[in-house]
Amino acid sequence: MALKGFERRLERMVEGTFARIFRSGLRPVELGRRLVREMDDNRSVDVRGRTLVPNHYTVELSESDHERFAEVADSLQRELAEAAREHARDEGYVFMGPVSVHLEAGEGQHTGAFQITGRMREGQGGLGAGSLILPTGERLALGEAVVTVGRRPESTLQLADPNVSRNHAEIRPHGNGWVLVDLGSTNGSRVNGVRVSSHELTEGDEVAFGNTVVHFEAS
Repeated sequence: MALKGFERRLERMVEGTFARIFRSGLRPVELGRRLVREMDDNRSVDVRGRTLVPNHYTVELSESDHERFAEVADSLQRELAEAAREHARDEGYVFMGPVSVHLEAGEGQHTGAFQITGRMREGQGGLGAGSLILPTGERLALGEAVVTVGRRPESTLQLADPNVSRNHAEIRPHGNGWVLVDLGSTNGSRVNGVRVSSHELTEGDEVAFGNTVVHFEAS
C-alpha cells in the first residue's frame, strides 16, 4: 500500500525538471522498494510485544547518482520518509523516534547501484515519533517538551485564528505518547469532531483549535 501511494506522488513529482533528472538510470521508486524491504528485514519485538522497525535510513548512492539527485534531494528524502511511515501504519509497526532518510554519496558505489541501511534511534527523551501536521503541510515534531497552542506570540504553535484563545491548549508527553489538554478555551478543542477537555492522542486524530484543524501522526 505504501509503495502505491509513493509511486503516485512520484508521478506528480516527475514532471518538468524532474523528468530530465529521472529520464534514465536509477529511479526513486527502486529506492522506495528497497527501503520498505530494509524495514521488513529488520523488525524486532520489544518487551511490550510491539514490532519495532528502523526509523533512521541512510541511502548510499554512487557519486554520479548523488549529484544527479541533488536538485530534488530534499523532496525525495521527504517522500521516502512518508513511504516508510505509510508502510509502518499498514503493517502495525512502531518507530522509536522520528523517521528520517538521508541521501549520501559512497565512493565504492557504481552508477545505478545503491545501499540502504536502517537503524533504530530514540526520539527526544525516549519518546516515540509523534507529530502534528499543520494546515500548511508542515510537520511539528513532538518530544519531551510541552507544546503550547494559542494566539500568544510565545506559543509553540501560534495560531492567527480569532476563534483560538490566547492560551488555548497544551500537548503534553504522557507515558509513551501525548495527551491534548484544553486550557478552558472559549471555543474549545475538538478531536474528531467531539469537544474534549483532555484526550490521549492516537494515530490519525483530527484536532481542531477554533477553526484551525491539524492532524496527529504517531509515526
